[in-house]
Amino acid sequence: MKDVDGAILYVGKAKSLRSRVRSYFVASASHAPKTRELVRRAADLETIVVDSEAEALILENNLIKEHRPRFNINLKDDKTYPYIKVTIHEAFPRVYVTRRLDHDGARYFGPYTDVRRMRQALELVKKLYTIRSCHYDLPREVPARPCLDYHIGRCRAPCVALQQESEYREMVDEILDILGGHTRRAAARLQEQMEAAAAALDFERAAELRDAISQLERLESRQKIVDPDGSDRDIVGVARDGSVGCGIVLRIREGKMLGREAQFLSNLEGESDAAVLGAFATRLYALRAAGEEHDMPDEIFFPGEFEDRATLESLLRERTGVTVRTQVPRRGEKVNLVQLAGRNARHLLEEWKLIGSAAEARAPDALYELQEVLELAAVPRLMVCFDVSHTQGSETVASAVFFKNGEPDKSEYRKFRIQGEWGNDDFRSMHEVVHRYFSRRLQEDQLLPDLVLIDGGKGQLGAARKALELLDLGQQPVASLAKRDEEIFVPSRFEPVRLSRRSPALRLLQRLRDEAHRFAVTYNRQLRSKRTVRSELGEIPGVGAARQRLLLECFGSVRAIGNASEQEIAALPGFGPALAKTVLAHTRRRGPRPVRTVPA
Repeated sequence: MKDVDGAILYVGKAKSLRSRVRSYFVASASHAPKTRELVRRAADLETIVVDSEAEALILENNLIKEHRPRFNINLKDDKTYPYIKVTIHEAFPRVYVTRRLDHDGARYFGPYTDVRRMRQALELVKKLYTIRSCHYDLPREVPARPCLDYHIGRCRAPCVALQQESEYREMVDEILDILGGHTRRAAARLQEQMEAAAAALDFERAAELRDAISQLERLESRQKIVDPDGSDRDIVGVARDGSVGCGIVLRIREGKMLGREAQFLSNLEGESDAAVLGAFATRLYALRAAGEEHDMPDEIFFPGEFEDRATLESLLRERTGVTVRTQVPRRGEKVNLVQLAGRNARHLLEEWKLIGSAAEARAPDALYELQEVLELAAVPRLMVCFDVSHTQGSETVASAVFFKNGEPDKSEYRKFRIQGEWGNDDFRSMHEVVHRYFSRRLQEDQLLPDLVLIDGGKGQLGAARKALELLDLGQQPVASLAKRDEEIFVPSRFEPVRLSRRSPALRLLQRLRDEAHRFAVTYNRQLRSKRTVRSELGEIPGVGAARQRLLLECFGSVRAIGNASEQEIAALPGFGPALAKTVLAHTRRRGPRPVRTVPA
């Protein structure tokens, strides 16, 4: 799709162009704001016909990378962590650390989030193998004589032909095995060499090989074993928070988790979870398939279905010659692996957001669980909960408590006296308080919460929804939590959501609900206490509402008024000696109030 100036707005693919294009231009009111804006700007449509779905997938990926259309999901490489680079495209490869991930034919291992572990792996490689550290373009550039590394035994000087290329390549292959996680094969070869050295009575060399095997075993023990069968797998996880997200791939080789690859996603407004997962997976693996070094696993686990999964599988088989099975696990240990990848994606997304906005606190995992179970577009960092409290239809009040990143923000707490004469009608009271609260926030241009929680069942939830719709906030996420069975009601679902009693998400909602209840009940008790006091003062002749208010403001309670002196009361505006005597007579008629004294 292009605008009036010919600039590309959006690149997509479709089996049926008629259905796909038509979907953009009908029922536009149900579209997300991003899609409506795309349709408003689109002035031209250009199509390219290809022979297969796999070709369409590749072409879409290439066009998005080349033109970076404004309305496509954007991916940003995670290049902040270091890699170990092996320049296998060179005649005599080198091994070194880099933070640049170039498609130059080299092999990259990482990224390493634990830099110490990366340094230990590199140190082991240099201890076991005489890999060159110079920067000569061998064999085109040749020095006059070997460097110091040759004389101290760190290099065998392939630069001056003292080591053959075939022998050097065998050494590099073993290095690739170790860095790729295939430590068992390397350890077996070292074991054979150690036994041969011991048989030849070269005990010094045998001891060196023994220490190297021990270090290799320690390196392997630090890698988390996730599959005792030693499978090669990629585990894909995706997390999103509103318009941004993060996709991650955990690389498992020989049953050990070796590292992860991540990309950040933006421009996700109005996109479904399946579309986000599909965009991340297809572009990532299409890029891998186009490279010289594929490093494809036997299996790829995805957290959900997406449209092009079968096409991606056939594309990888066609381009790499490797049969890669893709799965969406439903039970067992495989589901745990996918959940682990999802948690990694959430934490990486939080780190990225914290870097962009240092003032924003990290969201706990319970908020991500809430986002998942309630199918929210954004992580509910800001939540408000409403509750109504009354005493047999009188002193009807309501509370609105505010949580930020799972913790109370008491500066945003609000309490309300219900203005309507609803009595004990909780539904109409809930409608009033929700309408008043959001009207005020809209007038003051304040941030709207990511989730509204209602203390109650379907009736209270329906009343809150009607209040939001009157303010054109029908898309505001809202749910209710019923006390009896701790069921969560969501407008879009017929059946309630039931979570485990040990679920962190449910406990967070219970904490929010209980805090709203406490705040509302406290306010109701305050009003009820004032009503009781005022009814007692109202029995005094000559003391109306204004004088009652003045007495309470000055003394605070009926007990304090009874303990005051006649002169203190007579000095108040509107009071005199005669009225002061009357007040004291009524407040002390049940006997004198005890006066606390401080011992000398």
